Amino acid sequence: MFRISQFMQEIAHPTSLGPKRNPPGPVVIWNLIRRCNLTCKHCYSISADKDFPGELSTDAVYTVMDDLKRFRVPVLILSGGEPLLRPDIFEIAHRAKAMGFYVGLSSNGTLIDESNIDRIAAVGFDYVGVSLDGIQETHDKFRRMEGAYDASMHGIRLCKTRGIKVGIRFTLTQDNAHDLPGLLRLMEEEDLDKFYLSHLNYAGRGNTNRKHDVFHQATRSAMDLLFDTCWRYQQEGQHKEFVTGNNDADGAYLLFWVRQNFPHLEDHIRAKLVQWGGNSSGVNVANIDNLGNVHPDTMWWNYNLGNVLERPFSEIWMDTSDPIMAGLKARPRKVGGRCGECKHFDICGGNTRVRAWQVSGDPWAEDPACYLDDEEIGLSEGCLVNE
Repeated sequence: MFRISQFMQEIAHPTSLGPKRNPPGPVVIWNLIRRCNLTCKHCYSISADKDFPGELSTDAVYTVMDDLKRFRVPVLILSGGEPLLRPDIFEIAHRAKAMGFYVGLSSNGTLIDESNIDRIAAVGFDYVGVSLDGIQETHDKFRRMEGAYDASMHGIRLCKTRGIKVGIRFTLTQDNAHDLPGLLRLMEEEDLDKFYLSHLNYAGRGNTNRKHDVFHQATRSAMDLLFDTCWRYQQEGQHKEFVTGNNDADGAYLLFWVRQNFPHLEDHIRAKLVQWGGNSSGVNVANIDNLGNVHPDTMWWNYNLGNVLERPFSEIWMDTSDPIMAGLKARPRKVGGRCGECKHFDICGGNTRVRAWQVSGDPWAEDPACYLDDEEIGLSEGCLVNE
C-alpha cells in the first residue's frame, strides 16, 4: 500500500530519515464470508449471493483472532464477499476492538442502512471503506445492479452522520478511468476522509509499445491527478488520506512528480521511498479467506500457504519452506526481466509478483503492469531484457 498523503506531508515538512520501523506483524485482510449481494465484474473472490460451505465458525474465528493477537498483528480488515451478510459480524468486530486491533470494514455499502447503522456505529470501526466504481451509471454497470450507487451513497452518508471515518475504494480499469475526476469531486462534496485507488491486477501487454499503451497512459494520468489533488489538500490544510494499492511503481512515479515540481527535494524523497521499500506481499500484508486458507495477499487466492484450521496463522506466516514465501521474504527479492534491471527496484521492490506469476507462470518474472517506460527505469531504448 502506497500512502500518498504521507509523502505529501514529507514534501511540505521534511523530516530526518531515521531508522526504518517495521510493523510488529502483518496487516490481515480477512474475507470472513464469500457471499455477496452483488456480482461485480472485477471481484477477486468470485463471490455470489449464495452460501458457501466450509466457512469458519464464530468459535474458529475467535481462536484465529487470539493467535493473531499473540503474533502482534496490528490491523484487521474485515471483508468478504459482503461482510455485513455474516450473521456474527458485529460480535466479531466488537471482540476485535476489545482486543486492541485497528479494525476496518470493507463493504460495498449497499447494506448499510437505518436498520444497522446504530450497530455499525456502536462497534467503533476505525475505518469503513465503501467500494465505488464510478459515478452512478458506471458504478451500477460494474456492480450489475441498478440503484447500487444510490444505495452505497446512502450508506456512506449514514456513516458520516454517525461520525464514522468513511472513504471510497476505487478499482481503476480502462472502462471507468474517466470517472476518477468525478469521484474526487464527490469526495470533496461529501467531505469524505479517505480515497483508496486500487490498480487492477492487469495482465499487461509485455514490453511492446509500453510508452504508448492506452491503459498505461490512463494509469499515469490517474496518478498525476491523485498527486495534484492530494498536494492541493495539503496546501489547504485539509487532512484527507490518499492511498494506492496493487502497483508499487507508484512510488517511482511519485519521484518523477517530485523531480518536476520540487527538484530540491528529489534526493530526500527518494531516500524516504527507499525506506518504504515497495511491495510487501507475504511480509507486511496477509490474507485469510473464508475457508481459512492463508495467502500472501488478497490477489493470491489460487495459491494457499496453509489453513488456520490445521495450523496457526503465526506458524504458516513464518514458514519459509514454501518457495513463494521464501522468495517474498528475501531482501532483496530476486526478480528478473525489466524489474530486475530497473534502477528504481529499491523503491518498488519488484512490484506485484502475483501478476508476473499469472501471466508467465514465473512469480519472479517482470511485472507486466509496470507503467514506466524503459528510459525511466534506466534501460536503453528498445532493450529486450526478457528475451
